[in-house]
Amino acid sequence: MNVGGACDNASPSFFSTLKMTQMMTQAPDTPQALYRALPSMDSLLAKPSFAQLQQTYGKAAVKAALDGHLHAARTLISQEHRLPNWCSDPAQLHGCLVDQLSRDYCHSLKPVWNLTGTILHTNLGRAQQSEAAIKAVSSVMRYPTPLEFELAAGERGHRDNAISGLIHRLTGAEACCVVNNNAAAVLLMLSAVTAGKEVIVSRGELVEIGGAFRIPDIMRQAGCTLVEVGSTNRTHLKDYEQAITENTAAIMKVHTSNYHISGFTAAVEEAKLGELCRERGIALISDLGSGSLTDLRRFGLKQEPTPQAMLLDGVDLVSFSGDKLLGGPQSGLIVGKQSLINQLQSHPLKRALRCDKLILAALEATLIHYLTPETLDTELPIMAKFARSQDTLRQIGQRLQQALIPLFQPAYGIELQDCQTQVGSGSQPDTFLPSVALCFTALKGGSLSLLEQHFKQAERPVIGRMSNDQLRLDLRGIDNEAELLAELSTLGVQL
Repeated sequence: MNVGGACDNASPSFFSTLKMTQMMTQAPDTPQALYRALPSMDSLLAKPSFAQLQQTYGKAAVKAALDGHLHAARTLISQEHRLPNWCSDPAQLHGCLVDQLSRDYCHSLKPVWNLTGTILHTNLGRAQQSEAAIKAVSSVMRYPTPLEFELAAGERGHRDNAISGLIHRLTGAEACCVVNNNAAAVLLMLSAVTAGKEVIVSRGELVEIGGAFRIPDIMRQAGCTLVEVGSTNRTHLKDYEQAITENTAAIMKVHTSNYHISGFTAAVEEAKLGELCRERGIALISDLGSGSLTDLRRFGLKQEPTPQAMLLDGVDLVSFSGDKLLGGPQSGLIVGKQSLINQLQSHPLKRALRCDKLILAALEATLIHYLTPETLDTELPIMAKFARSQDTLRQIGQRLQQALIPLFQPAYGIELQDCQTQVGSGSQPDTFLPSVALCFTALKGGSLSLLEQHFKQAERPVIGRMSNDQLRLDLRGIDNEAELLAELSTLGVQL
């Protein structure tokens, strides 16, 4: 019998099987035989199923993943003297690679359900953008755009011009400078206007924002000298008057948007400080923090000081966030006198802190909504969430509860409870909106920690809040009732 001829005519899969059979027969427990039984990298890459993976993820990624499995197989042989299970079932190896590569290539910033009870959740991206903003960003991503080009004049322009024009219409400010967040706005404002000089601030306004980022730290970085006046709870006009020297560049007001002091307090109004600053020839600047361009009381929130009111009171420069209560993308705006804005625009820090076309497009679309403030609760997602009544949320909750109870029993119970939603992101810390929560409790065989993890592993993860032995889903954060029902129904079936 011509064995060599028979092998020459055999298929590659038959030859591989024969080779492995011979090795295992000759020395089934010998590591050397087991190592030889492992398929080579080239033979695996040549398989049609793995070739398809290379078309999707690239040869280098598939090869790296296979190399990891082959290395693990050699470790298994050396430690346990056996082959991995996938050696007898290549489909198992293919499945492992599909799972691994799909995880490696998935987007980390995936959509989630924010049902935590905090609308502007910093860890979950703060404000959701309007459809107009989303469309604007998609457009400037897809096509060239006149970011720094004046179409009418046919010459180079400034990237902040469109925003500056809108801000003038909305606030009356002479000009506007846009940077990547409000902390950057404060840094630039101080660096350009007060570097090398003194800035007077009330002790009760030396705030700290997230990440231990403090006003004194920003001032130190900006190269100005902080002069504290007054006390934590009370500061008077005479405190500012007595602190002004020949080296004073500005008085700075800081809106305490992330905390509240009540009781025996006193603060000086911007109008009075404006008069003082004009008399002494120094600037009055203000950090509004979260900021707002409209009356928030119609949405159940407290009224915030607005940039337009500050400017009318004589403040020279006002900074505030484009996200948070404004409902736009993360950005910082500085509005005020043209001469001072020109100083900011020409400062070296501006280039380092400027916004790209995506942020500017989303911010412009957001500000356009404010030209018709009566439609904000239908155009801006955060305003729509603020505006929902508790009765509406209760009706949504009742429908969800009725549909979900059969899917989660007998391991979990579901009930509706009244709760309170907070605004979040350092905005209005003492304001809470009445809401309704869908509350899951563990019954026989149920585990809330496992349920919470199960929710986080959904196609669109559901993020709630653990409280009082319950997993609570605050329904004020809901985007679409039907989509949430579908998501939770799938999770219930999978339990």
